[in-house]
Parts: sequence; C-alpha cells; structure tokens
Amino acid sequence: MPIETRPLQPLQSSFAAEMTGIDATRPLTPAEVAAVEAGMDRYAVLVLPGQDMTDEQQLAFTRNFGPLQEGANTTLTATTMRLGGAFADVSNLDKDNRRLERTDRRRMAALGNRLWHSDATFRIVPARYSLLSGRIVTRDGGNTEFADMRAAYDALDDATKAEIENLVCEHSLIYSRGQLGFTDFTDEERHRMRPVLHRLVRTHPVTGRKSLLLSAHIGAIVGWPRPEAMAFIRDLMEHATQPEFVYVHRWTKNDFVIWDNRTTMHRVRRFDDLNIVRDMRRTTTMSEGPTVEGQQAA
Repeated sequence: MPIETRPLQPLQSSFAAEMTGIDATRPLTPAEVAAVEAGMDRYAVLVLPGQDMTDEQQLAFTRNFGPLQEGANTTLTATTMRLGGAFADVSNLDKDNRRLERTDRRRMAALGNRLWHSDATFRIVPARYSLLSGRIVTRDGGNTEFADMRAAYDALDDATKAEIENLVCEHSLIYSRGQLGFTDFTDEERHRMRPVLHRLVRTHPVTGRKSLLLSAHIGAIVGWPRPEAMAFIRDLMEHATQPEFVYVHRWTKNDFVIWDNRTTMHRVRRFDDLNIVRDMRRTTTMSEGPTVEGQQAA
C-alpha cells in the first residue's frame, strides 16, 4: 500500500495531515522512517489512523525518531504508576485502571495539560516529537488543539521579530501548574523542577524556518521585570493561538498522532473526566540539544 499524505486543513495554511500506508505496529523500513520525517518537516502534525498498537509496538515505532525521553511518567513523586517510565500517562486512570478521583494529586497536576504548552520545555533538552496513542477516546470533549509556531512567527511585524530574536525565557512545571493554583510540590520536586532556560525564537535544523518557543511553562524573561515579561508572553500567546494558526483534532479510537514540539504548541480540551474514561499514552523523543548552552542538568 503506497504512503499517502492528505492535508487536514485548507492547503495553503495546513500544518496537519493524515498519513496512510504505514503500519505503526510493525518494524519500519528506512524509506518509511524517511517518509514520516519528511511529512513532519513539511507539516508538523501527522495523524496515522487505525493503529491498534501495544505499548511495546509504540515504543519500537518511537525509537526510529531519536532517543526516548525517559522519566516522562515521573514528574511528580509517586510510588505507583500505571505505565513504564518511557510513557507519559495522559489518561484519567490510576494504577488499577480506575478513574482518578476529583482531588487526586496526579489529576490536579495534569489539569495543566489544558493550557497551551510545548512538551518538556521544563527540561534542558526539550522534546522533539511527541507520539500519542488514543486507546480509549471520547468524542464529547477531549479534543487536542495544535498551534503552528512557524506561521505565528512569520505573521509578526519586523519590529517584534527584532525585539524577540535573542530573548531567553525561564521554563518550569512550577510556573504552568501555578497558573491553575496547584502549588503542592515537595522540596525534592521543587529542586527537580527548578527553571531552565530556552530561547524564545528557535530555528528548525532541517527546514531553517524560525518559530516561537512558547509554553505555559514560561515564568520569566531573562533581564525583564516579571510583570512586564508575563504581559508580553500573554500577548504572544494570544497572537500565536488565533484560529488561523490552529488545528483541532477530534479523536477516533486508535488514532496515532505525532507532532513536532519544535514548531507547535498544543493543549487538550476539557471533558467529563470524572465519569468518562480516556486512555491516552504518549511517548516522546528528545530534541537535538539545549536551546541555551551551559546549563547543568537537574
């Protein structure tokens, strides 16, 4: 079956596409790996429908696209987790596959996924690709929205582009969760989540296109007063998430969605997670390296 790619938006503005002709449950050929990477460079979000996969198959597929970001499932100190450390469990289920209670600490922290963000910018080496498998999905809410940070950058005026070219921001999970009033961190977690630095403008290593590196994890701009910095980031967020820059994915069971965190932001939309099961399992690969050199790993 030939590999085919179909844009999911009006052709000129599309940064999301459906890719068929690849079976993500089987080992990929070099040509298939190259096709996925070319599709990601051309778009930024790829939807592979009908991929009924196991965790082992998802991990094997992910390893084709760079080193795994280990420890994705241990953001908060926990003694019992549902999935292995190579997965980010973005479901609403506990280790016994029961829905999380309303006040469960993991649920409280996970509400931050409803804010616009880019995965793992709270790490010195942020994420490259995120790969999310929809094992149990809901059509009543729970959409995932993506914003094209390349198009958002291109639409800025020249004065703003010049102003932001060399700006550096602080990123931390403490900042994003704090926006929602979640401050219940242990001393060890606060140490592990201490802020890291990232450039506000980054350049894609293959295409050479510039994009904004925005995220709810931003809590400061180096050298700026914090109130001014956060007002400015808010303005950039509003600009970057205008409808013309956004693709809304409405999940179908066994959708496998890949996105490039170097060129997109995303968020999940609210659904009735206290009564409806949503089982979503994310693997993530690491980016090429830090966006700001000289930082020490936590």
